[in-house]
Amino acid sequence: MKHIIIISLTLSLLSCQTNRSTFDEETSDVINTFYSDALELRESYELLRVLSKEIGPRPSGSDGAKRAVLWTKEIMEGYGFDTVYLQDVMVPHWERGEVEEAYFFNNGEKVNLSILGAGGTVSTPEGGVTGKVVEVSSLDEVDELGEEIIKGNIVFYNKAFNQRYINVGTSYGETGFQRRSGAVKAAEYGAIASVFRSLSSSTYDDFPHTGGMSYKEGLDSIPHGGLGVLSSEKLSQALKNNPDLNLTVKLSGKWYPDAPSHNVIGLIRGQKNPEKIITVGGHLDSWDIGEGAHDDGAGCVHSIGALRLFQKQNIKPNNTIRAVMFMNEEFGLRGGLKYAEIAVKEGEQHIAAIESDASGYVPRGFGFSGSEEQYNKIQDWLKYFDKNTISYFSKGGGGADIGPLHRQTGTPMFGLSIDGQKYFEMHHTAKDVFELVHARELELGTASMASLVYLIDKYGL
Repeated sequence: MKHIIIISLTLSLLSCQTNRSTFDEETSDVINTFYSDALELRESYELLRVLSKEIGPRPSGSDGAKRAVLWTKEIMEGYGFDTVYLQDVMVPHWERGEVEEAYFFNNGEKVNLSILGAGGTVSTPEGGVTGKVVEVSSLDEVDELGEEIIKGNIVFYNKAFNQRYINVGTSYGETGFQRRSGAVKAAEYGAIASVFRSLSSSTYDDFPHTGGMSYKEGLDSIPHGGLGVLSSEKLSQALKNNPDLNLTVKLSGKWYPDAPSHNVIGLIRGQKNPEKIITVGGHLDSWDIGEGAHDDGAGCVHSIGALRLFQKQNIKPNNTIRAVMFMNEEFGLRGGLKYAEIAVKEGEQHIAAIESDASGYVPRGFGFSGSEEQYNKIQDWLKYFDKNTISYFSKGGGGADIGPLHRQTGTPMFGLSIDGQKYFEMHHTAKDVFELVHARELELGTASMASLVYLIDKYGL
């Protein structure tokens, strides 16, 4: 009896090892082919060239955004996705205007500073606003100084990136209050305007960065703009030499009524479970000053390209795979909110949602928000990836556009993590152009997205 049990266990173990070997080989071949096809064909790179160079900037509510919606729909229809459609959404519409200027006088000489209005800022009067400058490095410091010091003056937020962090995103998180909340805090104490040091990891250029900001009902909405890093240093040094200097700021941003727009959705229908959905996406809108190549044209072509790689291998997914180009991530998140609203209303079953919104540089891993059991399961998938691509799944992650779906339905979400050392030098600037995207790096991201979709579709979470 003992011998029979031992033989039985041995056969069982051999069977498991054999199945495991076949399992590894089959999945590995598919994933390796994703990478080989992406690197050789470079379809994502060509899509990004057209989106960046021929369509260009795509702020929500703009003509560029309208052209991008129609082009994206046409591309996915041309690829023969099973269904391609537009999801209606009303979006905010703000335009920068022509005038953006900041300067002070030093011993009678005009010193110009580089500035961009924050996304959503109100304009200054035609002649600008001029006032003494109060330099601070935190919101708490504004509270401490109070109305006696702040009222009638211009608040200058000058908190620099902490260069000691390996993860540059940590510095971005620590300094983001200046742009997002700076105007509200300054207005609480009667400031006439506020400016902030651009959220940049650079120490050597003077490109100003834009980005979303907020106002608060019941408070004056004051002009708010971002200064280039070198301009911030210049102003800070000038204040040390002359604390009473006056700064003039001119901005011409203007709000318009909400505009009709769309999320663009293309899908490959599942063969076994068509009612179950894996969503993969990026945001189609961009800021108005560059081409939105890295942010987030890259995420859009990663997502479309992932479905395209399925087609190249004639893979028929078990579940429905949706590529979603979200509208209005940059200031409003209307597209992501609408997608979640419709998903809840129609009782859709989402297995997972994956977002790429961290640039087109080299992929390194995925952040994950889901259960502990799911997190432990996906660790075993790392063996399918070349270590020069995806080397980790970390806890916490996802994306702004898929966040509403995750919060409202509990759908597990993933966010593609990128080697971001260069990203915050060009993030939300005029430098975000196609020429700064490397074809092989971009295509590695597309293949990584396709690989994760394939693993989820085949093995589930």
